[in-house]
Amino acid sequence: MMFATRFAPSPTGRLHRGHAFSALTAWTAAREADGRFVLRIEDIDPTRCKPEFETAIYEDLTWLGLDWETPVRRQSEHLADYAAVVDTLNAHGLLYRCFRTRKEILDAIGDAPHGPAEAVRPGPHAPDEEARLLAEGRPYAWRLSLDRAREALGDEAWNSLSFIEEGVGPDGETGLVRARPETAGDVVLARKDAGTAYHLAVTHDDALQGVTHVVRGLDLFEATHIQRLIQTLMGWPAPVYRHHRLLTGPDGRRYAKRDQSVTLAELRAGGLTPEALRAELGF
Repeated sequence: MMFATRFAPSPTGRLHRGHAFSALTAWTAAREADGRFVLRIEDIDPTRCKPEFETAIYEDLTWLGLDWETPVRRQSEHLADYAAVVDTLNAHGLLYRCFRTRKEILDAIGDAPHGPAEAVRPGPHAPDEEARLLAEGRPYAWRLSLDRAREALGDEAWNSLSFIEEGVGPDGETGLVRARPETAGDVVLARKDAGTAYHLAVTHDDALQGVTHVVRGLDLFEATHIQRLIQTLMGWPAPVYRHHRLLTGPDGRRYAKRDQSVTLAELRAGGLTPEALRAELGF
């Protein structure tokens, strides 16, 4: 099977050095393997994603000298695909409606007798409560029930969930790693406002686009555990994972949009050349 990897940014802000490092790492891996490099726009958040940021992604990556397959998949154009996955999982009894707000869940953490781990697995509402909330027209998310998923797979298959890590995880994990989906709890697979959520959309698209190697930052290592469960439940192939180090600034903190890190556009406006940035990043 031909090597295929991807860079999948969300258009919620301008790209910075950290994004450049991740994109170049994946693009270089595809080039070295004479494989495919896919660019995917993960724009399922209707409140934070902006068209101008998507345009800027193309500009920045072109400036860096990257090329990619076309057409580019924009997740917001394929919500029906993700809804079909929700329907499939729901038909197998693996999901439950959750009407709780983030505040209600956080409040429950403080009340949970067994600690915060219990709060990420709130469980289904009582039937009469669910019926009342539905009748009131309250919005809800669809959560994946880990208890039902484990029952559906059986203990042997559950305990055999694993993935291949070609990089190194935060605790030195490498090679064949046992997947521990319980660390993520009953994750939301369909948000109240978008009809899908990150874990569902990303695993669906990796399978659809034939991604064989997921090359991404170490900050997403823990997401692999629950994503392997979703892939198994849906019968999707398991890609190889290669998590890379996170680029940090002079202050030792990793580059992040929320910290208003210097953007590639600002570096470009300041006269930095793409060759100089690539050399700085080790490419």
